[in-house]
Amino acid sequence: MKIISANWLLTCNENNSIIKNGAIVFDEKILEIDSLENIQKKYPNKQIEILGKNSVLMPGLINSHIHLEFSANSTTLKYGNFMNWLNSVIKSRDELINKATKQLIDAKLKKIIKTGTTTIGAISSYSFELEALINSPINKVFFCEVIGSKSDMIDTLFADFKSRYNNAKKYSSKNFIPAIAIHSPYSVHPFLVREALKFSREEKCAVSAHFLESPEEFDWLHKDEGSFLEFFKNFLGQEKAVSKPMEFLNQFSNIENLSFTHCVEASDADIKKIGDLGAYINHCVTSNRVLNNSKLDLEKIKNVPFTIGTDGLSSNNSLSMFDELRNCIMVHSSENIINLSKKLLIAATSNGAKALGLKKGQLEKEFDADMIYFKLPDILEDKDDLAMNIILHTKFVDKTIIGGKYV
Repeated sequence: MKIISANWLLTCNENNSIIKNGAIVFDEKILEIDSLENIQKKYPNKQIEILGKNSVLMPGLINSHIHLEFSANSTTLKYGNFMNWLNSVIKSRDELINKATKQLIDAKLKKIIKTGTTTIGAISSYSFELEALINSPINKVFFCEVIGSKSDMIDTLFADFKSRYNNAKKYSSKNFIPAIAIHSPYSVHPFLVREALKFSREEKCAVSAHFLESPEEFDWLHKDEGSFLEFFKNFLGQEKAVSKPMEFLNQFSNIENLSFTHCVEASDADIKKIGDLGAYINHCVTSNRVLNNSKLDLEKIKNVPFTIGTDGLSSNNSLSMFDELRNCIMVHSSENIINLSKKLLIAATSNGAKALGLKKGQLEKEFDADMIYFKLPDILEDKDDLAMNIILHTKFVDKTIIGGKYV
């Protein structure tokens, strides 16, 4: 059992409580949280780690949507347009994957932890990053992705997906949880979606899918036209989309931990359906910006909880959640910065945990002891400004605790 105390405890709980001069008692789980004064009275003979002036203790950040397989990219891929980017991914895929060695991904994971992230939802197309992830102390929900829209390839694609999932399942532990990703409505045949979701219900695992990321995807799915028409004709000999957006969403009933990523082109009806499914929206603001896609309308999704993801270095210059949160503040410029900051930290902690089906993301009794500690640059006058100042000023953390252990 350990006790740690900070000037500010940001709980990110249901009430978004803030405790000034608070303390936490923990082992693998949080055992107790209260004021430092009360904890000292209750545990007079226990050593307490006092973090010091201007210190903040909060739940570790949860990156709900990250791709690691393209972590070697920096300046190779084309930005500014979704189709130009997609074509550049196809052109450079093998080169970038070969460069994404275990050593490189190890280094990225260490930096992710140093920048405050304690849990990731890792989307994996090939499982090439599996070894690095298994050896990292970070919590992983490992989404084995299914992709393929050719009807004559469904059995082969499903068999390959199941093989990757079952291999990942061998490494299941308290901090490595296999899950399932459906790539997108334009790239996965409805029969393959159906079989993968049937399998996910049997496995009782979390599910995630990309959904309506770009105007090009919108035109293809709704009207069978636009830039995707040429793309699909050239690569797959298809002239019609395999699924419509609502047909796709209708397949996701009875999935307990469900999320859809991007959703920037989703209609009001699509958003309502996502809400009715009890799903979360993974918001990846930097990826949307660099590919010149739309900005997620936070007012439009006000009845659907959202999380924060960095996406991968294929469409971002950083895997730091604090960088992503700062970008959220800047992109959503019509929102009040103080209120938005509070909303964003809940999205990056509590909501991320719920979307992934984890008892994390809150400083609350019986929750997993995943915490980060850092210091603000100066005294905070008003606790109402705490979330905003955390996002504006934090680049790296001083201590990271995962499952009650310092890492």
